[in-house]
Amino acid sequence: MSLAPSRSLFLFAFLAGALTLGASFYLEFGVSLRPCFLCQVQRIFLAAFALINLVATLHNPKRSGSYLYGLASMGFALLGAIAAVRQVLLQNAAPDQAATCWPSLHYMIETLSFWQALQLIFKGTVDCVEINWTLFDLSLPEWSLLFFIGMLSLGVIQFSRLFLSHGLRPTRH
Repeated sequence: MSLAPSRSLFLFAFLAGALTLGASFYLEFGVSLRPCFLCQVQRIFLAAFALINLVATLHNPKRSGSYLYGLASMGFALLGAIAAVRQVLLQNAAPDQAATCWPSLHYMIETLSFWQALQLIFKGTVDCVEINWTLFDLSLPEWSLLFFIGMLSLGVIQFSRLFLSHGLRPTRH
């Protein structure tokens, strides 16, 4: 079985990630929705996901490279899904459970250690709890979660296809 479809899947994942990233920038700059810390973290994972898939598409790796790119891609999709789940949970919790407002993400990373900043980001702020925009009654973090789950599913399909094609080759005597 040829691995040419692997390249197509990486291209599809890159295009999906790039379009989603473009939509997030449109919502920020076109519609003037200010992203919270968790939104920014999800955007970083989304950008890394898209970049990994772009490199994989351009590189057109062999089987082992497809495994590595696929694992990296799925890793960033999983991290993005974790951040999205955290924000969905914050939005569905009582408003008084969210932390107070914090300074900018850049300021936090400069003044606090990486782990302290990460803990504060995942604790959430008032900005993370607000639902400013919905589509079909789903908030942005819920759409983000659906995207990351879809990309994880695509990765699982690709891995299962690679494993099955490797395991079902006829043996030559």
